[in-house]
Amino acid sequence: MLKFTDLALRRGATLLFDGVTFTVHPGQKVGLTGANGSGKSSLFSLIRGSLTPDHGDFSRPAQWEIAEVAQETQLTQQSAVDYVIDGDAELRKVQTRLARAEEQHLANDIAHCHIRLEEIDGYLAYSRAAKLLSGLGFNDGEIENPLAHFSGGWIMRLNLARALMCRSDLLLLDEPTNHLDLDAVIWLEQWLKHYRGTLLLISHDRDFLDAVVGQIAHVEQQGIRLYKGNYSAFEEQRAEHLAQQQAGYVKQQQSIAHMQSFIDRFKAKATKAKQAQSRIKALERMQLIGPAHIDSPFRFRFKPPKAMPTSLLRIDHAAVGYGDITVLEAVNFSLIPGERIGLLGLNGAGKSTLIKLLAGELGLQSGQMVRAKELKVGYFAQHQVEQLDPEATALLTMQRLDEKLTEREVRTYLGGYNFSNDKVLQNVGSFSGGEKARLVLALIIWQSPNLLLLDEPTNHLDLEMRLALNEALQGFEGSVILVSHDRHLLRSVSDDLWLVDSGNLAPFDDDIDAYPRWLAMRKSGKTNKDKPLQHDSPMSRKQDKQQQAELRKQLQPQIRRLKRVEREVEKLTKQKTALEQSLAESSIYEAKNKGQLTDVLARQATTQKELQLLEEEWFELSEELEGL
Repeated sequence: MLKFTDLALRRGATLLFDGVTFTVHPGQKVGLTGANGSGKSSLFSLIRGSLTPDHGDFSRPAQWEIAEVAQETQLTQQSAVDYVIDGDAELRKVQTRLARAEEQHLANDIAHCHIRLEEIDGYLAYSRAAKLLSGLGFNDGEIENPLAHFSGGWIMRLNLARALMCRSDLLLLDEPTNHLDLDAVIWLEQWLKHYRGTLLLISHDRDFLDAVVGQIAHVEQQGIRLYKGNYSAFEEQRAEHLAQQQAGYVKQQQSIAHMQSFIDRFKAKATKAKQAQSRIKALERMQLIGPAHIDSPFRFRFKPPKAMPTSLLRIDHAAVGYGDITVLEAVNFSLIPGERIGLLGLNGAGKSTLIKLLAGELGLQSGQMVRAKELKVGYFAQHQVEQLDPEATALLTMQRLDEKLTEREVRTYLGGYNFSNDKVLQNVGSFSGGEKARLVLALIIWQSPNLLLLDEPTNHLDLEMRLALNEALQGFEGSVILVSHDRHLLRSVSDDLWLVDSGNLAPFDDDIDAYPRWLAMRKSGKTNKDKPLQHDSPMSRKQDKQQQAELRKQLQPQIRRLKRVEREVEKLTKQKTALEQSLAESSIYEAKNKGQLTDVLARQATTQKELQLLEEEWFELSEELEGL
């Protein structure tokens, strides 16, 4: 187990932790949350032995194998798949020992090496590595490419695959989804669910945390408090705790009233479409957990657009791509004020290509695009962050945008993005990734756009900033087109989902929670090519609904069976959570409770096995229904 006792830890003159005491038991999956700079990564350094406590004690089993994602990689001619296989250090040692024994004709050593290779699945190493790379978005033809062939984001994926390749007892993951698209995030989520070791996960993706972890270790005020349950459970528990503090009561009520105004507004406008109802539920949940974030340092709002034309833009029979390569074709849609669209699709399908077209960074290969004269685009993408002048201060960056701004006005404005005191006078080059992303968002919002194009806006943003952005987007009066691997943001911001696939842009008629099923079907090659996006007439929509109702009637036996399996999965999941909570109690590890511990561990193993079988049945049924 990982045991922290009265721990104090400093980085330079900064006291990160003081009097921290908690225990992480074998097999537990713990999410580590807290503001950027609060000490989460330093805690990882302590665990792996790079730092020592300034006071108190930390201990872990000496024999534990620890895996983590490397931050630096030497770009050699070694193939990607061999680099990932290197993550299994024991396998490489056995292979080296076997080669030496074969050279020296040592029969006993050769036999022992082959036995050990069998025990550690060494003969399946290439297959394991290839599956990891496939799950993280690499094509079959890419895995033999040399490391020097890949860009920075793909190197980070290779480092993640290498960490997962290690047969570890403890896995330390620090923001593993930052360089992933939604498809890879969903795959990693499923992989981690079945990981048998102990997991410590730093993440600002609430849906990811909800699906993977069973406890939250929250860092605040130089302490760490352990909460049972996933991130949603943590929010509710912390909200209840903070709501009892009278000092925060007024601010809490203002936050709730603000969120309630959005709920009321969208309830009045929303149709019965799944996506609209999903968004209302997300907003209502924001009201429930709002008090958990009353101490957030971020407070900002979008200014009303200066102009709001009846139509922002229209695209007819368009094709777009790079040079002679066409990525999307037969694109037809119009965009009116107030539309909120989330883009889904496989990595490389063309989501960012469409965003670049709308932003004016790409031209059409054919077709027509008509923009309103009053159209003002706010475009956020990673390259916007990288193009900030590293020698300029945040103050100068804002004043270059608007020469009339005084230092006081800049300080007041950027204060809402947590650039306080002398932070506005620091060079942008010294900022963290999250601080640069916040500054770009501040620049975009200042310009009062009526169309927001957001391509992975939450990369490097912590949970509090993500929530603040979410709240601000609820009040934005213009249109939004969003690409994100953050499902919570997609769920609560988007009213409609569009799917980019096989060169086409088509409506995705279900909600974001159905996307993993579509993804599984798409990768198995069982989905039909979607019809291009069009604006259908009311009569055609009525006919579609009638056809869908008839199809649902025919599929009732399969649907009932699927729902039965879903109920069983839910039941077993609750049992599994209860057992994990029992194992989280330190008293169960006392000698007098040995029998109880044995019983709980046995029931946990049985429940896990039954749950895995049911989940496999659920996937098979879902695929069968999709095929029909």
